[in-house]
Amino acid sequence: MESPRLPAPPGVDDRWLVSDRLGHQLIRVMRAVERAKAGKSVGPDGVERAAYVLLARLVLEGPRRSNALAESVHSDPSTVSRQVAGLVRAGLVERRPDPEDGRATLLAPTDEGLRVFHANRDRRNREIGAMTEYWDEADRVRLVELLEQLAGDLEDHHAPTPPSAAVRGQEAS
Repeated sequence: MESPRLPAPPGVDDRWLVSDRLGHQLIRVMRAVERAKAGKSVGPDGVERAAYVLLARLVLEGPRRSNALAESVHSDPSTVSRQVAGLVRAGLVERRPDPEDGRATLLAPTDEGLRVFHANRDRRNREIGAMTEYWDEADRVRLVELLEQLAGDLEDHHAPTPPSAAVRGQEAS
């Protein structure tokens, strides 16, 4: 579906018009994802879908403390703690003693957690493959490259300003 052709405000350039089209398409994608997820807040394993993000992080990046996990997914530690408790109850994540600090624990995927992660990843990849099976492979690869660039730019643009950088910014004014 093409972006609607609304009249542009006076004085805008082509870059603004392309950004407007991109914004429209991003909204369409987000809405389509929301529709696909509607009514599916719990996965086939009885675990909250949001908790799978935590499981994936642990599988892909290795065991870590709960606070470090919360930081890596840009989430509140209390929310992550609740979701981790569900993953532990489901047998997908376990707590292990931290070898660097015996008082602390590390979260790590269990064998069942690895199996569930790989099954979910396979299901997702098959769905994406089916949706894009008629695409030219070069277009699929280019889309991945562009989305990687966009995701990185979004993360950088919305990253919290470190306190030292905020102070430097005030001194410069």
